[in-house]
Amino acid sequence: MERSKFIAILTGAISLLLGIAYLVMVQILDNREMIPADLGLLW
Repeated sequence: MERSKFIAILTGAISLLLGIAYLVMVQILDNREMIPADLGLLW
């Protein structure tokens, strides 16, 4: 019973860290300066 409780807490902590890392990554990518694409490259 003690081992399953430890594994549950561990997996919950890992998922929380992954969720926070994902949100930080999205914020970094979203706040970049957007440079318009050069339309001359398409033709």
